[in-house]
Amino acid sequence: MHTETVAHIDGSAEAVFAYAARIEDWPRLLPHYRSVRVIASAGGERLVEMRARRGRIPVGWWARQVVLPAERRIRYTHVRGVTRGMEVEWRITPAAGGVVVTIVHDLRLGWPLIGRIVADRIIGPKFVEPIAGATLRRIKWLVEHGPAAVPAPAQAGGGAKR
Repeated sequence: MHTETVAHIDGSAEAVFAYAARIEDWPRLLPHYRSVRVIASAGGERLVEMRARRGRIPVGWWARQVVLPAERRIRYTHVRGVTRGMEVEWRITPAAGGVVVTIVHDLRLGWPLIGRIVADRIIGPKFVEPIAGATLRRIKWLVEHGPAAVPAPAQAGGGAKR
């Protein structure tokens, strides 16, 4: 499974990066995230437990987060949960009038016979894309409008896909 969720955000790369990197704030800022718990932190790497919702369905995973501010990238490797082994990368690229944010997900399930089908037809389109899309839409809103007045966001749906 390979997905790319993309958004143009009218704001600074620094503001977008701050929201994207500080995942411990996500449950307060992103209504589809139930909790984010930092399990361990060493050097530039953190082990985190993340819990979100896809509609009414609760989902959860553990991941290693590596924040690369000089490159405006954030990398994750899922280490526990159904998506174990998934590689995720946030790329924040300056563009005319703001930044383009791309979240890339790559997952190769090692399940004999059905792994690719499950990843490509269920996990990617039914869970990864809607959650990533909701995350980018909310961060876009926060950067462009500020966190002072937080409206009720739309339910998780798909993001722009390349």
